[in-house]
Amino acid sequence: MPYDPAQVYQPEADTYLLLSAAQAEVKPGDRVLEIGTGSGYIAAALVQDYDIVATDINPNAVFCAQEKGLDVVRNDLCSGLRDIFDLILFNPPYLPTQPDERIDDWLEYALDGGATGRSVIERFADGVCEVLAPDGRILLLVSSLTGLCEVRELFTRRGFIAEVVREQIVEDETLSVLRIVKKKQG
Repeated sequence: MPYDPAQVYQPEADTYLLLSAAQAEVKPGDRVLEIGTGSGYIAAALVQDYDIVATDINPNAVFCAQEKGLDVVRNDLCSGLRDIFDLILFNPPYLPTQPDERIDDWLEYALDGGATGRSVIERFADGVCEVLAPDGRILLLVSSLTGLCEVRELFTRRGFIAEVVREQIVEDETLSVLRIVKKKQG
């Protein structure tokens, strides 16, 4: 199937920051899931040394990542996945977007975070426990445009602890990678 590369999110500063955090976090034996793989850049960088599955809702991105030899599933966030993962990576669509700003194409799925920039992150937080190992970790990229405190609180309310492990200022925003783990009981 031919695909349109213009409809695939290409590596940017946020991609490189998340990859850097992932390389520091991943451990031998980890089963890794990258949600929203886009071009497949991060998954391709990890696949030689780790067991990794990539997903994307965008058929153009799925095809692009498959061309890199990646195991890619087309789905929405965690839906339809039955495996459990030790490390989940996600660079979500985080740009606050009003209805009149929508571009109505496949690339929009990589960019449009809804009115607050957190709509996809909220859906992710609601479903991630279904595929996260009991001692699993999540690395989530967040922009200051999305509200770092609000995202941390969103996960705290769901029984997680979220700490910043990487930050980078890019133009008019600060990009942060959150390391998110379940709170220990007791």
